[in-house]
Formats: sequence, structure tokens, C-alpha cells
Amino acid sequence: MEKIIDYINGELPEHEKRAFEERLARDPELRAAYEEEKALWSLMGNIEAPAVNDKLKSRFLDTLQVYKEAANPHPGWLFRLKALWNFQPQLKMAYTLVLLCVSLGAGLYINRKNPDEIARMSSEISEMKQMMVLSLIENPSATERIRAVSLTNEIRNVDDKVIDALFSTLNHDPNDNVRLMTLEALTELAGNPRVREGLVHSIVSQTSPIMQSAMADVMLKLQEKSSVKPLKKMLNRGDLNSTVKDKLEQTIQEILI
Repeated sequence: MEKIIDYINGELPEHEKRAFEERLARDPELRAAYEEEKALWSLMGNIEAPAVNDKLKSRFLDTLQVYKEAANPHPGWLFRLKALWNFQPQLKMAYTLVLLCVSLGAGLYINRKNPDEIARMSSEISEMKQMMVLSLIENPSATERIRAVSLTNEIRNVDDKVIDALFSTLNHDPNDNVRLMTLEALTELAGNPRVREGLVHSIVSQTSPIMQSAMADVMLKLQEKSSVKPLKKMLNRGDLNSTVKDKLEQTIQEILI
């Protein structure tokens, strides 16, 4: 259990990380324990955000701007944007207070029973969540990137910018735990043909045994026949883990049945 937590937090030395990933790929009990721990992260983003109107949204963003500039004197706008969602202790307090105000405002609107207004506010919340995803997903902290990926579960209509950011994370993030969470999020969006095609193209980008195994599981779950070719291409890698190789061969057979 200790190694699972260390792996999730990205704290294992490189040699221990490789050994853990190889064991994870072949040990069903360890994989089950890992998935259980990983699921805890998914709960982080499951708290429903209250509705917000233009005035409260503006107030919220102004508050964040004040704390952002106070915490980070660097003039570059991109640097400041990346730092926006680091959630320093003061910012957490400000965020909580703003959400409290937003909740009160949301209650007033709901009591008015105006469906059009509620729909508009829901759309605004979705836009804010997508903005948070795009900000957090570039954060140096793996924990914050996981938070970003988790937020996609709360967005009704994920736009192309967020999808592109998720695929960039899936294919290039240095932390396999972040990549696993991203794969899970994208699998939930696989009803979108663009996402489904992107998942197939991402197969050959995976180099760690745990990600290669997870991609095979996803292709089998989706019964994606177009994945057979990239899965076979992965089989030709000279450095492929033997356990993963067996899994890929079995997955290809089951998809083609």
C-alpha cells in the first residue's frame, strides 16, 4: 500500500517506479488495489459547483486576479495564468467565500424558477470549469494536473480545446498516474468520434507497461477494431514487457472475434 501511495504521488525513485509498473502490469490484486486508490482522486472533482451570474463571476475573477498578482510579481501573462490555480492558503479562503456568495445568489435565482436563467448559469459554470481545466492541466504539480482531469467529469459539453489538452497530457505527461487518469477521462468521452480516433492514434505513444496495458483494456472495452493495427505495431517493439506482449496478443484476438 505504501508503494502505491508513493507511486500515485510520483515519489518513487526511477528504478523502483519501473519495477512497480512491471509488477502492476502482471499482478491483478495489486492492480485492483491501485485502481481503488486511484478512484479516490476522482472524488476530488465531484463536488457540484453552484450556479453563477455575470456579476458574481466578475467578482470571483477579480478576487482571483488580486491574489494572483499579490502572490506572483512576474509580469508575463502566461506565467501568471499558470499560477492562477495553485490555490495558496489565502486563495483557498477567498475561493470558499466567493463560492458561499455564489451559492446564496444561486438560491435566489432557483427560487425564481426561471428555466432560461438556470440554463444560462449552467452554461457559464461549464465555461468556468473548462477554463480551470486548461489552467490546471499545465501546472507543475501532478496533483493539480489530476485535479484538472477530474474536472472534465463535471463538464457537460467538453470543447475541442479541452480535448486537445487531454490528448497532449495523455501522450506527453511525465507522470503515468496523470496519464492513467486522463485515459479514463477520455474513455468516458469516447462517444465523440474525434476522441475515439484520438485514442487509437495515442496507442503507439505509450511507452510504460502500465499505460500500454491500460490502452489495451480501453480498446477491448470499446471493441475498437481500428486499434488492431497500432496494437500490432506496439507488439514489434524490442523493449516490450513480456507480460504486456501477452496481453496485447490476447486483446487483438478478442477484438477480432
